[in-house]
Amino acid sequence: MSKVTCFLPCRQGSQRVPRKNIKPFAHVEHGLIEIKLRQLVAADQIDEIVLSTNDQEILDFAETLQSTKIRLHRRAEELSSSLTSTDALVAHAHELIPKGDILWTHVTSPFVTAAHYDEIITTYQAQRAAGYDSLMTTTEIHGFLWQNEKPMNYDRSVEKWPRTQTLEPVHEVNSAVFLAPAEVYKNLDDRIGDSPYLYALDKLVSHDIDWPEDFVLGEAMLEKGIVEL
Repeated sequence: MSKVTCFLPCRQGSQRVPRKNIKPFAHVEHGLIEIKLRQLVAADQIDEIVLSTNDQEILDFAETLQSTKIRLHRRAEELSSSLTSTDALVAHAHELIPKGDILWTHVTSPFVTAAHYDEIITTYQAQRAAGYDSLMTTTEIHGFLWQNEKPMNYDRSVEKWPRTQTLEPVHEVNSAVFLAPAEVYKNLDDRIGDSPYLYALDKLVSHDIDWPEDFVLGEAMLEKGIVEL
């Protein structure tokens, strides 16, 4: 079975939430980076974690964990700007992880736990055998979705307002996990292949910390015991 290496990009200088990746989050002193590294270390199916960052504070904290699973990489400043493209990071990830399977995740998905990662990897391996070439996590949207002034996911000539439970769900990419062989990165310059398996996460687990209100909501959810780490 192919080695699974996690690529964890974590740049310094969040514009929306200053020090977002390492400021205290609820009761966790070192915040999102502490949560994510502990989850990834605890995931049995992940063999190695490559933390790519230009933030010395994050590098210093990661060293205190003394985990043999973690490989630290100081990312060049030209790859650490808010303007750095995903394409550039795809090439960067493949340079660091040229072989095996690459699991790309983010600290901003704090409620994707070690158990979730293990289940996602198990599913990925099964779906590879079934013909899919990669996996990405999504959030299913059950709602009345329109684009270009017409419905996307229902037919008004059949039923003007169907029950939301019967609507065809639309998958929103939540960026919690992208999982693909290193060859996909090399041959397609992408973190998913031509036929990715869509792995749906529920809304609470897939909660993404992007804006200040996301940070506050995430803390409240954790403190209320609605979600677990």
